[in-house]
Amino acid sequence: MEQNGESHLKEPLLHAADGASAAAARVSPRKERTTRKVMFNVRGMSCGSCAVSIETVVAGLKGVESIQVSTLQGQAVVQYSPEETDARTIKEAIEDINFEVDELQEQEIAVCRLRIKGMACTSCSESIERALLMVPGVKKAAVGLALEEAKVHFDPNITSRDLLIEAIEDAGFGADLISYGDDVNKMHLKLEGVSSPEDTKLIQSVLETVEGVNNVEWDTSGQTVTVAYDPDVTGPRLLIQRIQDAAEPPKCFNASLYSPPKQREVERHHEIMSYRNQFLWSCLFSVPVFLFAMVLPMLPPSGDWLFYKIYNNMTVGMLLRWLLCSPVQFIIGWRFYVGAYHALKRGYSNMDVLVALGTNAAYFYSVYIIVKALTSDTFEGQDLFETSSMLVSFILLGKYLEVVAKGKTSDALSKLTELAPETAVLLTLEKDGSVISEVEISTQLLQRNDFIKIVPGEKVPVDGVVIKGQSHVNESMITGEARPIAKKPGDKVIGGTVNDNGFIIVKATHVGSETALSQIVQLVEAAQLARAPVQRLADKISRFFVPTVVVAAFLTWLGWFIPGQLHLYPQQWIPKAMDSFELALQFGISVLVVACPCALGLATPTAVMVATGKGASLGVLIKGGNALEKAHKIKTIIFDKTGTLTKGKPSVVQTKTFSKIPLLELCDLTASAEANSEHPLSKAIVEYTKKLREQYGSPSDHMMDSKDFEVHPGAGVSANVEGKLVLVGNKRLMQEFEAPMSSEVEEYMSEMEDLARTCVLVAIDRVICGALAVSDPLKPEAGRVISHLSSMGITSIMVTGDNWATAKSIAKQVGISTVFAEIDPVGKAEKIKDLQTQGLAVAMVGDGVNDSPALAAADVGMAIGAGTDVAIEAADIVLMKSSLVDVITAIDLSRKTLAKIRLNYVWALGYNVLGMPIAAGVLFPFTGIRLPPWLAGACMAASSVSVVCSSLLLQLYKKPLHVEEVPMTAGPGDGGSNLV
Repeated sequence: MEQNGESHLKEPLLHAADGASAAAARVSPRKERTTRKVMFNVRGMSCGSCAVSIETVVAGLKGVESIQVSTLQGQAVVQYSPEETDARTIKEAIEDINFEVDELQEQEIAVCRLRIKGMACTSCSESIERALLMVPGVKKAAVGLALEEAKVHFDPNITSRDLLIEAIEDAGFGADLISYGDDVNKMHLKLEGVSSPEDTKLIQSVLETVEGVNNVEWDTSGQTVTVAYDPDVTGPRLLIQRIQDAAEPPKCFNASLYSPPKQREVERHHEIMSYRNQFLWSCLFSVPVFLFAMVLPMLPPSGDWLFYKIYNNMTVGMLLRWLLCSPVQFIIGWRFYVGAYHALKRGYSNMDVLVALGTNAAYFYSVYIIVKALTSDTFEGQDLFETSSMLVSFILLGKYLEVVAKGKTSDALSKLTELAPETAVLLTLEKDGSVISEVEISTQLLQRNDFIKIVPGEKVPVDGVVIKGQSHVNESMITGEARPIAKKPGDKVIGGTVNDNGFIIVKATHVGSETALSQIVQLVEAAQLARAPVQRLADKISRFFVPTVVVAAFLTWLGWFIPGQLHLYPQQWIPKAMDSFELALQFGISVLVVACPCALGLATPTAVMVATGKGASLGVLIKGGNALEKAHKIKTIIFDKTGTLTKGKPSVVQTKTFSKIPLLELCDLTASAEANSEHPLSKAIVEYTKKLREQYGSPSDHMMDSKDFEVHPGAGVSANVEGKLVLVGNKRLMQEFEAPMSSEVEEYMSEMEDLARTCVLVAIDRVICGALAVSDPLKPEAGRVISHLSSMGITSIMVTGDNWATAKSIAKQVGISTVFAEIDPVGKAEKIKDLQTQGLAVAMVGDGVNDSPALAAADVGMAIGAGTDVAIEAADIVLMKSSLVDVITAIDLSRKTLAKIRLNYVWALGYNVLGMPIAAGVLFPFTGIRLPPWLAGACMAASSVSVVCSSLLLQLYKKPLHVEEVPMTAGPGDGGSNLV
């Protein structure tokens, strides 16, 4: 961010996540427009009668309000009520009378975000995407596995939110609405005194008549109302007041802020507790089964009672294991059956299919053993109930550990959302600025243009501008900048930052979802929803992974069963109390359950989630896995000059006197002459003079009286200051007033031109007494950043619209050898495309509107956070602090993240490649090592947990380069003071 620090993000990048959709909600008529317009291309019309027939048929449809048909243009425009009909019905009606209707034109695209419940791996997210894309009217659907959300773009003329949720539920998953359309600023109110439907209708109608209210939703069961509003027009305090004023005595309505539980956290906690409880219940049954099958029989005589026969060859141990295993298989393990059913119903397979196959094979084989033992007094066989029950238990343990670890991947984002304080001190001011009253209110009740008091140690509640007082504000939690930033009247402050040591009064400029903090959260959430290209590898593998595993398990069973029946391997290989069929079955089940598609599916999204959250905490906002992946390939970076390599604000960087006049007096006269000018150079001189006065202990706002002020276009200004003619400008102005130029002045001007500085001459009564060198100073970290990028193997290039002399001078100072100057915005984008044709991955770092074409053209666009909204919108990465050091941080973080993703893939793939052969018994003939099914299940669970924990290590990431900014001011003195 810029020194006075606020992101200029105006439009929300992603609609804010709200609480769960209200139960039994009644939506106001404002929720959707009462009428909609749709346009069709109609082919086959040849005359006016064709148009009349179409108009007659369509006008007869219920809900159609008007239709206009143009035979010449071949178009039909229909106005209709979406509550009674839809565009598809109208289209089919036209087609029924033998006309061809093309795709809808000018489609309205709505966006909604849905929370998804029940996803386990990449196959799940892919199946949901496919189910959503099959819904008519859906244009785009993105499902984030780690974020557990879906973002859907759809045509509201064709489909609706309810149909989207229904499609997800049909696919076997749960779904709740997070946000829809333009409901960006929402407030939840708890109502008291509402006792009848008439009261409800009254309050709803009152709220709907308030200008700026977009939507009203009622939850009649909880007596709460959710209001979506435009903060530019209205605010929460006004809405609460309107509700209270709506009551007619003796009735009294009270409305208070209500914070619904954060649905994601509630559901995650519920999921964690669900897995934990199921694991504990399964252990309650599985541990005795394990003891009865594997431990007690080895400890005679304590286990002898297990072999007592009940009927024929059926023993007490068999019966107990069967009774204890069945609840684990069919009650606790029911989730696997449900997941497998929905997966197979949709034509894909997932982990649930593998678990269901493996446990069923063990369970029903064991049931077969019991039936044979009941019906025969000679049959002997060993059941595998411990395999089934222990397998379910270990998988539940793995899922429990996995959801706990996945919850920690969003820790950085959770910490950001908790930065804003709960309350703020609201001031009421007189016109002269004196305080009339102050009251502590909830931060959610703050409105734009409110005045807020912030004392030392308190957090800034919302974004605003300081109007009174001075302080230092710690912005590290937003920008990662450790050094407190000085704030004075006119400076901007960010919500969530901490006021260190001074009392300030702030005027609120951005509230609710428009604050910089909300923008960061929305951007990071959008990034975590986007799928990285490297994820395609897991997606491709997941499509054939499970079928391949099933085939491999079947072949493993055949590979052991047939040789066993033909006695092709020694009989001593077969463990006691087991035959060749059981041995083959155990190997087959082990192959089924050891394979882990979940680890592959989690390898990328968990790493991207942790990296984007960590980047946000360091002041680097990465817009998704795509940007993260591209950034690690960067070999060339193009820097804009003004505002990127330089501070973007002219300042006096050197002073020189050519007479015995004191520097302070010279600057006083100069500033007084320039005070009436709006030129950037004039402002720089006035600002420098104020700082100089502060150093000398003089009043900084004092200005001498000036008369006869005159602007000389292209030359400078002249004024009469306390009886002296003061000339401030360039060589041409001096020549116009015939002020003699000495060789010393000429040499100094030449020297400044070589350094790409603007030399401002000052003459008093036509005698040149001094000069001020004005320049856009380099950012202090620029040189070190360019040097560090070079050590990383990245080439730096500067492209600017400035002149060649200035460009070459700046490039020389920072160490850039390749320069392109006098380039317009389109030319910048063309230069990037030229480099891309050479096979180079190019990044662009810029801040202005003129940089946005280049930012969009580059493989990775990096926008300076203090830059324009257009640049930030076009960029892939936003540098919140406006520090060039973060260019290195972004690239280094992307490299570390991609390395972590590759490591995750190596682990996940390597685990499966090594685990499946061992489970299939490759080592058994040589070493006697065999992987029992329950142990194979434990290994599968450990694989997923290890991948998530590997991604969590990115939380330990540290910046590779730290540069402390040193304040730069032009030093006073009679001689020169070179500061760059």
